[in-house]
Amino acid sequence: MEGEREKERENNGASSATCCVVGLDSTTNISYIACSSCEKPLHTQHNPSSTPALCCSFCKSSSFKRFYRVVMSVASGNKVMVVICFDKAARVMFGCSADEFFDFAKVNPFAVVTAGQILEGEMFGMKLSMPRSGNAEHLRATSVVPLHSGFQPVIQTLKKMYRVKHR
Repeated sequence: MEGEREKERENNGASSATCCVVGLDSTTNISYIACSSCEKPLHTQHNPSSTPALCCSFCKSSSFKRFYRVVMSVASGNKVMVVICFDKAARVMFGCSADEFFDFAKVNPFAVVTAGQILEGEMFGMKLSMPRSGNAEHLRATSVVPLHSGFQPVIQTLKKMYRVKHR
């Protein structure tokens, strides 16, 4: 037990686990908008004409893109835990950028719920780490590797289901 803790400390609190996806939180947004230049999250500011304007408060850039922030429950061993998958890890599961998935979900409104159903029961090797922020409470999946040899990313399965031609 002490050896495991020492190894975890050496990896900056990260540990590897075999995880089964129990469910995806489809009640929260699975992506957020961030500055394309510095990748800081953008906040919508309303100008006097009530039209939302996006502007980075850090570098003042008006260029932005979406990044994944997927909240899911996973089972590992004898416990179930809430894990957050940010962009790098979520791209492995979804098989596309957050912008592409967002555009797909605009014309297929149940895509997020269906994505959760597709991922449910999938097995992944995950590298889990403690959050960097003192306010955050959930583990982070910093690396995700599908363990099923026939795994297909969510977007491929959704495109087949909705009969969308692949680009």
